[in-house]
Amino acid sequence: MKRLAIILSSLLLLMLTTALRQGPRDTPPDTDSLRRLYMRPVSEWPRPTIDSGVTWKEFAAIPVDTALPRLLEDPEINLGKTLFFDPRLSGSNQISCSSCHDPDLAWGDGRAVSLGHDHLQGTRNTPSLLNVGIHNEFFWDGRAATLEDQAINPLATHHEMNMEPPLLAAKLGRINGYKALFKEAYGTERITFDQIVQAIAAFEKTIRSRPSRFDQFLGGNYKRMTDEEIQGMHLFRTKARCMNCHNGQYLTDGQFHNIGLTYYGRKYEDLGRYNYTQDTADVGKFRTPSLRDVMLTRPWMHNGLFDNIEGILNIYNSGMHMLKPRPGQENDPLFPKTDPLMQPLQLTAADKKALIAFLQSITGVPYKMKRPVLPQ
Repeated sequence: MKRLAIILSSLLLLMLTTALRQGPRDTPPDTDSLRRLYMRPVSEWPRPTIDSGVTWKEFAAIPVDTALPRLLEDPEINLGKTLFFDPRLSGSNQISCSSCHDPDLAWGDGRAVSLGHDHLQGTRNTPSLLNVGIHNEFFWDGRAATLEDQAINPLATHHEMNMEPPLLAAKLGRINGYKALFKEAYGTERITFDQIVQAIAAFEKTIRSRPSRFDQFLGGNYKRMTDEEIQGMHLFRTKARCMNCHNGQYLTDGQFHNIGLTYYGRKYEDLGRYNYTQDTADVGKFRTPSLRDVMLTRPWMHNGLFDNIEGILNIYNSGMHMLKPRPGQENDPLFPKTDPLMQPLQLTAADKKALIAFLQSITGVPYKMKRPVLPQ
């Protein structure tokens, strides 16, 4: 009898796995079945709903970062941290990198768009620097190829830090305390602009998410996620189609997509990556953000117009198909085309509630970064 029970249990699990591989059903599996399924190793989970041609990676946990305290003692990283928090890098001596990338605000600023020199507003939302080191291209439109290049832009931009880069090295050279820090990091008191951005980039690479309850679940602690969160994870992988773009260890494909928020011809128009590449195929495309710690990084989207997570789910639920071109726009090469990955989802209120619960589970407790004493 015991052997028969084991066989029947195995057959039931096989039937459930087969059904899930075939795609979502109108009636989702019961919570007990889902929990049993996802308590298996990740390599044995059912394949998510992925469109043809999409390159994706399975979920993976991020490890506990025990090296951070030691890394922050590295001379170059320590220098970069000091520079990152020093408002003297700006033309007004009032704005630091941390003014827009505040560790107490998940390394963002909590604003719809950035606020910089002379209280001038930017045009895009400040991306969180959490896990910034995983990217190959930077900014919402990918216009910077390295973290060093990324650091130059806000330093020099008038409505951000308004500093003339050729003058910055000499300015810091007049601060005796910096001479010692640069000598410790680079072996010479001579300060160069390249060293400044190199050190800032080295520090930014240490800014990482801490493991969440989701990571602990992936690691085998199956009590760390509730039934509703597991249901949300299953929906994320299947009916909600999220893994077409948000997959892998950091829940991002690192690619650029037009999800329908270009506002072409309207107040908030932003043609996205096209402004950088001048390729009409890039009209309205923005980089897929990582969903790590997503519930700490509001407001969301490239324009920061969305401060309600259920509202964002409603956007995706609609499929975001663009309106037809108005007269005169039929052959306009800049008229945006929504990514075909965007499809109506028919999510119920219960589905959205479960998805939000899952997003909470992938949000960890942030690291409390102690601000440095600035050199004199």
